[in-house]
Amino acid sequence: MTGDAVWISAFLEARAAELGAAQNTLAAYGRDLADFSDWLGARDQGLSEAGQAEIEAYMVHLDAQGLATATRARRLSAIRQLYAFALEDRLREDNPAARIRGPGRDRRLPKTLSEEDVDRLLLAARRSGRGAMEQARNTCLMELLYATGMRVSELVSLPVAAARGDPDLLLIRGKGGKERLVPLSRPSRAALAEWLTLRERAEEAARAEGRPASPFLFPSRGKAGHMTRNWFYLFIKDLAVDSGVNPKAVTPHTLRHAFATHLLANGADLRAIQTLLGHADVATTEIYTHVLDERLRQLVEDHHPLARAARRSSGGSMSSDGQ
Repeated sequence: MTGDAVWISAFLEARAAELGAAQNTLAAYGRDLADFSDWLGARDQGLSEAGQAEIEAYMVHLDAQGLATATRARRLSAIRQLYAFALEDRLREDNPAARIRGPGRDRRLPKTLSEEDVDRLLLAARRSGRGAMEQARNTCLMELLYATGMRVSELVSLPVAAARGDPDLLLIRGKGGKERLVPLSRPSRAALAEWLTLRERAEEAARAEGRPASPFLFPSRGKAGHMTRNWFYLFIKDLAVDSGVNPKAVTPHTLRHAFATHLLANGADLRAIQTLLGHADVATTEIYTHVLDERLRQLVEDHHPLARAARRSSGGSMSSDGQ
C-alpha cells in the first residue's frame, strides 16, 4: 500500500470510528481523495508533500473539467478534512487546505408545500387504500412523516418496538446509525395507536397460521420486510393527484422540507429544528431561513397594497404604450 493509500485508509477508519459516518459517505470521501492522490501522482507528488499551491491548482483542474460547483466543494471539503486529520495525528505540521476558499455552492432553495397542501394530502391519506387497515396504515405513514420530518428511509424501516406503548417521543435511527428523539403530535399519536391496534390483530392471525411476526412497524411481504421507498414515492404521488395538489411538487422529501419550514414560520428555534431533522451541521438547516424569506417576500409582493398598485400602474403604462 502506497503512502497516500495509507493516509486515506487511516482517515476513513477514523471517520467511521469517531463520527459513525455512513458507508455511502465514506465511499464518497474515498473516491474524492483517490482522485486528488492520482492527480498528485501524475506530478510525482504525494499527499505528504502537497502544499496550498498544489491544492489550488487541483481545484482549477476540476473547474476546467466542468465539474459542478457542488462536486468541487465536496472534493475540497474531503481534502480539508484529510489534512485536518493528518495535522491532528502529527502526520503533518500544517494544514495546507485550511486557507483555501471553496467555490461556493449553488444555493438552491428546497421545494416545499403550504400548510393547506399538507392538510389536503393528510385528508386524502385517510380515504386511500382498500379497507380500514390500509387506510389506517396510510394515515399513520403520512401523519408520522409530517409530524417528525423523518427521511422516508427512516420512516419505512421503523421498528415496531419503537412505537409501542403510546409514546410521546419516537426514537429514530438516522444516517450513520445516529439516534435522535422526535416528539409526536396528537394527530400522529392517534393515527399510530389506531394502526398499531389493527396491525396487532393481523399479526395475531398470522401467528395462528404459523407465520413469524414482523419486526417492522410497516411490514411488507417484499424482500426488505417493510414498505420500500419506491412504494412510498408512488403512493404519495397518487395522494397528490387525489387531493388536487400538483404531483410535481410532492415527493417524500418535500414533506420533510414542509415540516422544517412550517416549524420555522411558527416560531421554532433553528437549533431545535436541526436536532429534529438530524442534521450534523446547523448550516444545513439554515437553508430553511432562506425558504421562509422567499415566501415572505412573495407574500408582500402578492398582497401588499402598494405592490398591487405598482402592478396596476405598470399594466396601465404597458397598455398605453401599446396603443
